Amino acid sequence: MEYYLIVNGEIVGPMTARQLVSYNIDEHTSVSVDGIEWKPLYKYPEVMYEYRNQMYMNPSYSDAESKRILCGVLAILIGTLGIHYFLMGKTRAGIFTILLSLVSCGLWGVVMFVQGIMMLIMSDMEFRSKYIDTPSLFPIF
Repeated sequence: MEYYLIVNGEIVGPMTARQLVSYNIDEHTSVSVDGIEWKPLYKYPEVMYEYRNQMYMNPSYSDAESKRILCGVLAILIGTLGIHYFLMGKTRAGIFTILLSLVSCGLWGVVMFVQGIMMLIMSDMEFRSKYIDTPSLFPIF
């Protein structure tokens, strides 16, 4: 199957799924198979397969496993300090975690303990999409 993509206001294509994912796209990028009807990328399973493979091959994604493990261990051991959020680049979530820990007299640490365990058992791709690439300011569970 061949696909079309809008780049800088112009329709580009036809191209294969592998060629399509070489562009700077995400799961919500509009893609078409006929140049007329446009749908988000995630509506095309074969393109999403190539997109996810591209994410694994991209060097910027290569540290996902070590970051996932480190964040999980930090959340389990000292989750009340929110250091794992700071490591992920979620500064507001880190500050919010510290405040919740203070207000709850440390009981928030139980939630962070559970979150740490979940981080350790999820895949690198799940971790990246749930915690790193998400637009959410306070990703939890």
